[in-house]
Amino acid sequence: MDKKKQDIEQSLADKLFYRKKNYFEEADDKEIEKCYAFAEDYKKFIDISKTERETCQNAVEIAVKAGFKEFKFGDKLKVGDKRYYVNRNKSVAIFKIGKNNLEEHGIKILGAHIDSPRIDLKQNPMYEDSGFCFFKTHYYGGIKKYQWTTIPLALHGTIIKKDGSSVNVSIGEDENDPIFYINDLLPHLGQEQMMNNGYKIITGEQLNLVIGGKAYNDKKVKDKIKLNILAILNEKYGVLEEDFLSSELCAVPAFKSRDIGFDRAFIGAYGHDDKSCAYPALRAIIDAKTNDTVLTLLVDKEEIGSEGNTGMKSRIYEDLMDEICESLKCLPRKVRAKSKCLSADVTSCFDPNFPNVYEKMNASLISCGTSINKFTGSGGKSSANDASAEFMSEVRKIFLDNNIIYQTSELGKVDLGGGGTIAKYVAELNIDTIDIGVPVISMHAPYELISKGDLYSTYKAFCSFIS
Repeated sequence: MDKKKQDIEQSLADKLFYRKKNYFEEADDKEIEKCYAFAEDYKKFIDISKTERETCQNAVEIAVKAGFKEFKFGDKLKVGDKRYYVNRNKSVAIFKIGKNNLEEHGIKILGAHIDSPRIDLKQNPMYEDSGFCFFKTHYYGGIKKYQWTTIPLALHGTIIKKDGSSVNVSIGEDENDPIFYINDLLPHLGQEQMMNNGYKIITGEQLNLVIGGKAYNDKKVKDKIKLNILAILNEKYGVLEEDFLSSELCAVPAFKSRDIGFDRAFIGAYGHDDKSCAYPALRAIIDAKTNDTVLTLLVDKEEIGSEGNTGMKSRIYEDLMDEICESLKCLPRKVRAKSKCLSADVTSCFDPNFPNVYEKMNASLISCGTSINKFTGSGGKSSANDASAEFMSEVRKIFLDNNIIYQTSELGKVDLGGGGTIAKYVAELNIDTIDIGVPVISMHAPYELISKGDLYSTYKAFCSFIS
């Protein structure tokens, strides 16, 4: 075959074939420099945002610095307003009022969640046994329980005392702080344990947190170690054991985010799911210039089904949209019908060490850009928001017009994979919605991995969508 004919056939192949692009192969040095700088900002944010309360607080601080002001129901809104609304200190809505007519253009929405899998304390957690004092726990979200043993853990949360005052707790993040720990069985005595399937190697009731071992100097007291810990907590925070009944305390990995690899292309951290989408969504609404009204929702409880009055199932978010519409004298149902949402959530990334659970043609590949999931759910798309082809095409065009590196994916093989996001709850409001986010390796582990290229392309995708 002569060279001219080969060139023609190759040109046709380039035109007709779909091939994923690798961010680092496509980006120039200046672009990669911006990507790495964005990653440093993200690492600073994720290190101080390990719980939904902390993330909410830090997001508000960033928004306030950017000129956003608190919104209260009943406030009158006008074009140009930049506002935020905090829901019970666990979720936050940040929005800007654009000059475009709401009934014609709707609201551009970015929705991410800010909770992550963790180890919650039970309401009556403290006990002493055989020279140890422990907290009993109840894990939150989908975890491999054995991954949470024998790693350094920090204690975060809030205690509401019986007088109604609150105490914020964060112990284990500073290098001079003590940390906490969950025991595992030594391999010399673990033969029977290792014969269990992975789900039962460690049981939920074995995830007990070591919190101390020094006895209080009082021979009359039975639980001397427990008393010593309570005395320390009472001196530091003024709390009683009974105050644990009205507390929200959890153990999270005490690790800091770190670059992974000689080339620093990847980031390791706790909570990439879903901070790696929440932070770009927050930055996008602050940085992007647009004539549309835009709304970023950072919500709670996605990891347990978007439940409660801070999860996406709560009516508060619909009420907030209605309030915006009514303040601007628009019909909410018309606005919702014209609104568009990117459900900003992570997806699984193809792992060459475990190839059998993926269908590679439809899996996210590392560093191939932000990943669109037309549907999630499980099996036969059960509990999925299956976005329309029309909306998929609309999002594709936006990304192509703005040179966004992106890919499409599904969450594992059809009969193996599955998962949910907030997408279907937004879609129930008659809002076109599609999932998009950063591919993650070792999702829900205490330390997850993402690509800086995928993180930055997600930020750029969000900016282009709301612009």
